[in-house]
This record gives sequence, C-alpha cells and structure tokens, in this order.
Amino acid sequence: MEMMTPTVAAVEHAVAADFVLTGRVLRPLSLSVEQLRTYDSVLGKPFDLRCFTTNRYIRRVEPYRGVRLTDLVEQAGLRNDAPGDFKRMVFVAVAQDGYAVSFSWHELFNTPVGEQVLIAYECDGQPLSVEDGAPVLYSGADIMAAPRHLKRLARVVVHLLGPM
Repeated sequence: MEMMTPTVAAVEHAVAADFVLTGRVLRPLSLSVEQLRTYDSVLGKPFDLRCFTTNRYIRRVEPYRGVRLTDLVEQAGLRNDAPGDFKRMVFVAVAQDGYAVSFSWHELFNTPVGEQVLIAYECDGQPLSVEDGAPVLYSGADIMAAPRHLKRLARVVVHLLGPM
C-alpha cells in the first residue's frame, strides 16, 4: 500500500482548516466546517451509539446533517494512473487524536454505505462546535455506529493498494 506521511505544515494546516482530503487525488481539498455548509447536505437518521466490544449503550445521537464523503471525493477527483486503479483505493479518515477508520472504493461508490458516510457539521438542527467534535465523520449504514463514528476529523487520505 502506498503510504503518505503528512508534513508538519500539512498537519498544522489541517488543524487550521479543520480537515484535508489528500493522497491519490487530483485536487487536494482543505475545508473548514463553514465551507462544508456551502455544499449540498444530507440529513442522517438518529441512532444509538454503543460500545463495539461490550454493546454498552453510550448515548442517543440525534440526526446529523453533513456532506457525503463521496461528494467531496468526486470534487477532488481520483488519480487513475492505470485503468481500474480507483477500484484498489482505500480511504483512511483520521481524527485529531489519531483514531482512524477506513472505507474501500467499492464500499463508498458501489454499495448503499457510501450514501450514508457523512462529514457532519450539525446535529439535531444545531451547529456542531469544535467542543462538540466538529467535523464528525460517521457511517450511518453500519450495524454498529461507534467504530466508524469519528470526532474532530483531521484528514482523509486516499491510498492505492498494490498487487498482492
């Protein structure tokens, strides 16, 4: 897998801009929560946040409003140096605290999951602040929401998996 290590400047820029979309893209994006509000938005469904390992109830999460990750990826454009490269791509979302989650290209663009992976800036009709965890990335189609519920999104990096 192609690994990209962000520079100190890129990480500092990510903090200032809220998050970046980089890696195997044609046009890297650097977006603030306020800029996200200018995109077409999607309203998710409320869900119960539960611990993945114990199934312990954590809290009820009211509907998030945000931008589909697929819309941002389409705006950035994927590098397709060889025919079909995009089919071997994985998207790694990383929070400010280092927590990371991943999605495959097939999952985002070839299943209903992609329609419900949001980068949220609002919850229950109220704007999310940095203290609330903005921006929040979550997958509304997952059976258990907690493992791919990420607060303070710092970056999404697109990687190309190599031949096995």
